[in-house]
Amino acid sequence: MSRNRTLRAGTAGIAAASLLALSACGGNDGASAWVLTGGGWPAIQDDLERFAEENDVELDVEALENDAYKQQIRTAIGSGDAPTLIMSWTGGALLEYVQEDRVVPLDGNTGDLENRVHDSVWQNGVVDGEVYAVPLNDVQPVVLYYNQEVLDEHGLDLPETWSDVEEIIATLDGVDDVDAFSLAGGSIWPAYMWLAYLTDRHGGEGAFQGVVEGEEGAWDNPSIIWALETIQELGENGFIDNYNAVTADQNEDAQLLADGRAAFLLQGSWVYATINQDFPEFAESGNFGFTSFPVLEDGEGDPSNIVGNPANFWSVSADASEEEQEVAFSYLSEHLYNDETVDQMLEAGSLPPLNDIEDRFAGTEAEDFLTFANELTANANHFQLSWDQAISPSEEQAFGDALASILQGSSTPQDFVDTMNAQ
Repeated sequence: MSRNRTLRAGTAGIAAASLLALSACGGNDGASAWVLTGGGWPAIQDDLERFAEENDVELDVEALENDAYKQQIRTAIGSGDAPTLIMSWTGGALLEYVQEDRVVPLDGNTGDLENRVHDSVWQNGVVDGEVYAVPLNDVQPVVLYYNQEVLDEHGLDLPETWSDVEEIIATLDGVDDVDAFSLAGGSIWPAYMWLAYLTDRHGGEGAFQGVVEGEEGAWDNPSIIWALETIQELGENGFIDNYNAVTADQNEDAQLLADGRAAFLLQGSWVYATINQDFPEFAESGNFGFTSFPVLEDGEGDPSNIVGNPANFWSVSADASEEEQEVAFSYLSEHLYNDETVDQMLEAGSLPPLNDIEDRFAGTEAEDFLTFANELTANANHFQLSWDQAISPSEEQAFGDALASILQGSSTPQDFVDTMNAQ
């Protein structure tokens, strides 16, 4: 946790708060919200504070590190002491909140927000036809980055289909010091992106939906098994040598792309800023590019489908008082994604999931990438939430361990499926 602010009528008080004390936040005299530290979160915290000052309301804002937040929010919600505004990645966590009546429907309390937000993002906050969460920050699709110098050197084109991918792998097979795809297998989570895209391209968005909804035996889906088999094949020929020794913590996977050790890297949109910051020579060389995930020719998935993080989302606590809920509704319907905050996000290279903002990209350092990511999101038939967030929180550890075994070659796809079905 970095900052704790309680604001009213333009005054700001900074107070220290321990994690043990956070469980009492839901019971204070004003509305409350918890945000994360780092990344684009300072813009969100600033926005909440401006809202409190401009509207003469009390709003307690806590900033926590990611892991601390995940630990504390479940405890607070379970005890009925959640903050008024509850942040989630939607998916399995939001589904649990709805099933346990911990959050309230937002229909009628979001103003014109639905019309402003890309539908592929908005639908992630809808459960059984009702809105329970709305996006609050930037959209983060997973994209395919590439090194044009490597492609030119080996006569390669950007892959539009999976057959193109197989040809690229065959061309680079046996080439010293160059592989098709960089992967931080040691961190495991970058492989989630491969599993999500391959499953979707093979079976469409419905292939994974049964898992999200907790259907018995849902993991035993032909598309999931095919995706796991394909990942193992890529591990044998396609991924960077010794990929299980590569981690994302220090951006080692991005460095392999920048150094020309790999032609491609499948990663989140946040890596665009990382490469510009950490590897400026590569970023400015004209060889750094980005494209969408290839089409599987015989797959059932819509080629426009994307995966990643549609955004973080706000829900409103059912345990908050009526007055606290009204403050939250006012913020969501009248203030969220206001011009000042949107400009602040764009200047930082973050993409709000909003319709008709293309003209505002002009002149920003990330104009080309923002335009690409915006078109990718706007045209998506479906935006699949990252799997580690989409599944039930109780399954996360088993999921990561099972996929690690796949990457290490110590288990089979059916072993993975059996492990996850047992959860």
